[in-house]
Amino acid sequence: MHRIVYLISILTGLFILIGGGAFRGAEESVSLDSLLIRKQFASSPVLSAEESMKAMQLEDGFRIEIVAREPLTSTPVAMVFDKQGRLWVAEMEGYMPDTAGTGEDQPRGKIVILSDKNKDGEMDSRTVFLDSLILPRALCLIGGGILIAESPKLWFYEMKDDKPVKRTLVDAAYAEGGNVEHQPNGLFRALDNWIYNAKSGKRYRKQGNKWLIEKTHFRGQWGITQDEHGRLFYNTNSDNLLGDLFSPGFGAANQNQRTVSGFNQKIVGSNKVYPARATTGVNRAYLPGILDDSLRLVNFTAACGPVIYTGHLFNKEYYGNAFVAEPSANLIKRNILTNGGNLITGKQAYANTEFLRSTDERFRPVSLYNGPDGALYIADMYRGIIQHKTYLTPYLKNEIRERSLTQPLSYGRIYRVVPQGKKPKAVKFPDDNAKVIRLLGHDNGWVRSMAQQLLVDSGDQSVIPTLRKLSKDSRDTRMVTHALWTIEGLGGLSKDDVLPLLENPYWQIQMQGFALSPSVISNRNYKEFVRRFNKRIEQNDTLSAPYIAFLAENIKPFDTAVHKELLMGLGRRFGKDPYIADAIISSLENEEAAYLKELAGVNTDTGLVINKKLMKIIADIEKAKSAKADVSKQFPKGALIYRSFCQTCHGPDGNGVASLAPPLNNSEWVTADKNKLSAIVLYGLTGPVKIGNKLYKSPEINGDMPGIASNNEFSDEDITQLLNYIRNSWSNKGNVLQPGDVTGIRNKFKGRQKPFTMEELNGF
Repeated sequence: MHRIVYLISILTGLFILIGGGAFRGAEESVSLDSLLIRKQFASSPVLSAEESMKAMQLEDGFRIEIVAREPLTSTPVAMVFDKQGRLWVAEMEGYMPDTAGTGEDQPRGKIVILSDKNKDGEMDSRTVFLDSLILPRALCLIGGGILIAESPKLWFYEMKDDKPVKRTLVDAAYAEGGNVEHQPNGLFRALDNWIYNAKSGKRYRKQGNKWLIEKTHFRGQWGITQDEHGRLFYNTNSDNLLGDLFSPGFGAANQNQRTVSGFNQKIVGSNKVYPARATTGVNRAYLPGILDDSLRLVNFTAACGPVIYTGHLFNKEYYGNAFVAEPSANLIKRNILTNGGNLITGKQAYANTEFLRSTDERFRPVSLYNGPDGALYIADMYRGIIQHKTYLTPYLKNEIRERSLTQPLSYGRIYRVVPQGKKPKAVKFPDDNAKVIRLLGHDNGWVRSMAQQLLVDSGDQSVIPTLRKLSKDSRDTRMVTHALWTIEGLGGLSKDDVLPLLENPYWQIQMQGFALSPSVISNRNYKEFVRRFNKRIEQNDTLSAPYIAFLAENIKPFDTAVHKELLMGLGRRFGKDPYIADAIISSLENEEAAYLKELAGVNTDTGLVINKKLMKIIADIEKAKSAKADVSKQFPKGALIYRSFCQTCHGPDGNGVASLAPPLNNSEWVTADKNKLSAIVLYGLTGPVKIGNKLYKSPEINGDMPGIASNNEFSDEDITQLLNYIRNSWSNKGNVLQPGDVTGIRNKFKGRQKPFTMEELNGF
């Protein structure tokens, strides 16, 4: 009898969860199997670290070890090792204290230093470096200090004896708008000595006592990493893995060019995930196709924290693999990457299982790292609530309440994955720079990178002759690569270091030669580079051609005629190649129309890829000229909401962001039927959407836009201001809505949770 009552209560509760009257037909049917699965996972007990490890299913041949646990650490979201093997951890303790985010703006975050003093492999000492922070999200050790991202600002703290002694504001606008899920993060110190971020179009570099800030490609959402060649990888919450095919410093010079082929490239086609348990605690789990028949997540919904494994502890077949965290499904995915020239392709390592997955719902891996010992490290926030309040659906609020997922809030673990039969051992870094140099060729990529960073931070010019000799004599491409970039970081690179690289028989070294060229090209030597570039063009060298096109921008300040001739030669020979075409255009800011006209005179094939791309950019430039003045004064609350919640995906100019969202500027969905736009903003949009003559769909954009109808922060008047701001910004011109218009749509679809589709909206 009790079981029957229990099943009836589950059925009733489930009907409420999926929106009651908002759904009809097949969506209301609930199988007995589903009910039994729900019963099996109805509770989500808090497990100790040992119990949680027992709940993990790990690939054969590996073991998982605890590195840090509560109370030593709490809610770790990002971390970095120092040369002593200590962990500097950003703790976001204030994140989502409850489903309303109560107190999230309180300064509860910390940066802590964790040490393993008894050398047993588990951290046993905690030092608070900095406290009273609001949601700290990223950190980077550099130049005797540490960068810390506390949105919206980026700070640099000089240190003495592990204590902050001076604070410098590096960037007051590190995060411009966005919520916790959609703000810059990462602070990844890359091979090229610049610091890159996810969810950002900026890069940073310390030069003496000054900080340089440059525009770069907008990349990813949470987490960023690199391969051994210095190419960057990242993802969005529904994309397994994205990345750059070219060195990260190239291709962002043309403000008129919205996307550049070879950047934000989809590396792994499949977004399937294979959880070990039912994952009903996913934000939109009530929608068809989100969960399978066993109530498990089908595709990524919170992909984050990727790492390219470059350690030496795993077997060789794991080197260069990409590991991606999925906290909503309590798993870590392994992807196998293949390099061929400039192309990188990837595939999931397994079907129907994962590298690591857990039946512990509170296991929330958010960031992955290579370690100084060659192990794979995991930052686990260990909590019930992982979804931010901005997009939290009533369905998930109910899941959290019914299954008591809010507490506890002060847990957190750091793990490492180690091959069976191997004992990880961290490398000791000597104080003598001459000995540090030897580590530039170490088998562990983390050690190579740390050695480079220590040498660059030392500013020791006396090591340059030794580094130069290594770069010329060593047969180890990794040693050569790091030696060259260390010289670059020390400001000692010359054209005589770089030019021979362009003739090296190994493409990996040639690629670094092209990437290093901007640091040395000058008025005195640019012709020597151009001679080599023209030779490659004449040889129809498709590997070198994109790099040559990118580098044309560095020739332009010294000789505009040669710049033009170089790009014209590339356009004539490689105009059909989308990668080379975009690389050419990246060096043509405000010269697109003139170039197109001249190219047409030497190549009459109007179907060339480069012609189509140029015509699109020219048309966009004309549209931008007709854009209206900023209307934020007319709709101030709408402008504020847009900057805080919309522009991180749709862009400050309304033209959309690659891999995230389509344009709002000049979109009929924005300017035409006001009811359609109201419905989209309130309840979201899923699936492809056609704007003009173009169909936007995954992976070009995320497949889902969440609605804000259930967010109590926004009144109907606030939403009306937002809609009016969007409808009358940029080149848009729409009639003004009143709060009653939004209220009417809210009342019409009261109780609805699922987002609209394009077909539904067209049926209005």
